[in-house]
Amino acid sequence: MKHCNIIITAWVLAFCNPSYSQTEFPVLKGPYLGQKPPGLIPQLFAPGIVSINGRYDFGISFSPNLDEIYFSAQPKEGTASIYFSKIESKKWTTVQKANFTQGVKAGEMEPFVRADGKRIYFTGYSADFSNEEIWYVDRIDNGWSVATKLDSPINDDAVMNLTQAKNGDVFYDNRSKRKMYSSVNKMGEFPKVHEVDVNTGSHPFIAASQDYLLVQAQNKEDEKSHSDIYVYFKEKDGTWTNPINLGKAVNTDFHERVPGVTPDGKYLFFSRYNEEGGIANLYWVSTEVIEKVRPKT
Repeated sequence: MKHCNIIITAWVLAFCNPSYSQTEFPVLKGPYLGQKPPGLIPQLFAPGIVSINGRYDFGISFSPNLDEIYFSAQPKEGTASIYFSKIESKKWTTVQKANFTQGVKAGEMEPFVRADGKRIYFTGYSADFSNEEIWYVDRIDNGWSVATKLDSPINDDAVMNLTQAKNGDVFYDNRSKRKMYSSVNKMGEFPKVHEVDVNTGSHPFIAASQDYLLVQAQNKEDEKSHSDIYVYFKEKDGTWTNPINLGKAVNTDFHERVPGVTPDGKYLFFSRYNEEGGIANLYWVSTEVIEKVRPKT
């Protein structure tokens, strides 16, 4: 495959398209945009700043030091964009649009910051919501490199939502085959892909140590077949358990989708489609909700 590069500067990537004026944006200090951490009851994340009424908010990722945040937002009509904020002079900067591909891909969503903080993977797609591909940018100086389409058999199909374990192995959605796939890291490349041997699910999030896999899946016991968050735990022989519903601690009568965990392993993020019109906001909760359903050995 050929690399597809976009000629833009890191300076543009780092500072384009502000979403708020400097006078409007609040002073936020501390990790997680200065928000009070939740316990076992999910809480709306950063209302009015990240979770904004009238749009779909989903697919959030933090840098390993928790000093940068990247997330997706999509209007009712139109394609998604990736937004970001970072800590400068001990406070969070105004939320801005990343615009990594500078219009080469109409939609950009579901960013994932690599464990070393030096790369962001994301999904790029066309205006008609086709041609979903995995792209990435690499950190250079105080910004990001030109956006590059991932050179791997991963992109032989329509794909989205790539997440990565600490050892570099990746898990993602293969939209063409309607299955979850993975690829083993080989010196920073992904030459072979494999179907993940699980019963059901999409939008996988692989834990840093690969001891569990979070997915969204339809709850067949729900009359309305809402999407819930489930977890697979890895057995000693390398296989996965049956999917375990995270229960009422996380799942409701609304859709819960696109799970992810912070780099410190403390918090589970997901989107809940509970806004009027079925629109999603971001919620977070302690990862104790995962440990509470882990099978006892």
